[in-house]
Amino acid sequence: MNICGEVVIGEGIKTTLRVSLRGNTWGTWVPGSHKFDLALDPMTVLPTSQRACRVPSAALRPLLPNTTSGVSLKDVPTFYMMKLAYGLKVVRYMQRTGIETVSILHPIEEIIPIVAKALRKRVQDLTIVILDRPRHQKLVEAVRSTGAMLRVISDGDITAAIAPSIADSGVDLYVGIGGAPEAVLAAAAIRCLGGDIQAMMWPRDSVEEQAVIEAGYRNELGKVFYAKDLAQGENIIFCATGISDNSLLRGVRVRGHTAITHSVLMRARSQTVRMIEAYHDLVHKTIHLRSTKGEPQFRNRQTSPCRDKGLRQRPIVV
Repeated sequence: MNICGEVVIGEGIKTTLRVSLRGNTWGTWVPGSHKFDLALDPMTVLPTSQRACRVPSAALRPLLPNTTSGVSLKDVPTFYMMKLAYGLKVVRYMQRTGIETVSILHPIEEIIPIVAKALRKRVQDLTIVILDRPRHQKLVEAVRSTGAMLRVISDGDITAAIAPSIADSGVDLYVGIGGAPEAVLAAAAIRCLGGDIQAMMWPRDSVEEQAVIEAGYRNELGKVFYAKDLAQGENIIFCATGISDNSLLRGVRVRGHTAITHSVLMRARSQTVRMIEAYHDLVHKTIHLRSTKGEPQFRNRQTSPCRDKGLRQRPIVV
């Protein structure tokens, strides 16, 4: 794309994935192109006991905001953030009442009945999503004590945080501690959907807390950040493509020499959500490696399984 894109937050903060490290550039950087901040969540591959192959828990999800203030994405110094995400109906209920009735600072036992009232549901009909982590044991017990339905997930807190803002997702509330970069990405999508997220820095130990203080974030340690604080401005675009099936998108399907992908494209300014189904002819559309700028070559193309199917190469995710 003819953009001047720079990675300002991404998985590189937590791992050594070089493509998403802060400061990396994307786009052609043609003179005159618009400048964009990029927040990236690269595909993560996790082994599962239910399948013989490895499946990704997340696909590449670029965030392309552009604001006049020059600050579009919150640089969160902690590894984790405490999160509370809810949909548009809850936001409107809070606006009608004129007070902040739902707050991440309150116990979950007090939040759930308010969300039920806002959604005009019984508490036992609410679905609360939480990551399956030892740190959430007390939170899980508290949710169960209210009688609400609990859905525990192993991974994927970006889609889980987005889900309450999607109609008919079956999720009413997301709560728990997850990655800070994922909070920024989720906030960008939520800005496009009309819901909201509340998040607070959650240092893992006293060492990280002291490092955050020394970095100049003392006043922000106890601050509640909303979606507009994490992803600022109106020129925000969130897009995601499913690789394996998940709660938001279907995964890649391959039929002969055609790959079928499902993507979502959201825009904050108009709050438009587009679902895109694309058919890729792998005979004519190949993928170039970033390292060599060329197509991967098989040692023996005549015996290549792709050649037997009439393909020029096996589809590769880079």
